Amino acid sequence: MVAYVISDVEPQDAGLLERYRALAQASIARYGGRYIVRGGAIEPMEGDWMPKHLVIVEFPDMDQARQWYRSEAYAEALTVAERALSRRLIFVEGAPAAQASQDLPLQDQPLAPRR
Repeated sequence: MVAYVISDVEPQDAGLLERYRALAQASIARYGGRYIVRGGAIEPMEGDWMPKHLVIVEFPDMDQARQWYRSEAYAEALTVAERALSRRLIFVEGAPAAQASQDLPLQDQPLAPRR
């Protein structure tokens, strides 16, 4: 099942951000990932979440996403990212391919209130 890495990015240093992007892009491709969203216009519809820059990367599965994040290939990008940007980053499993176009019930896990 595909997995997505979703990053809500706030750039801190434009020059370092370009370096981070180049390093990240090469490592993502090496692990079978591809960009789904990389910036672009954001139109808030509900709530108060207003990311400045949103990035979504698709990987073949959650294992591959985790391997990429922990890889030597991405390590230098992570070091650059510490000074280039601040972000919130999550990994999310996608819907099974056979059911992706159907209305799906939520996963078997009940929703818990945030603390």
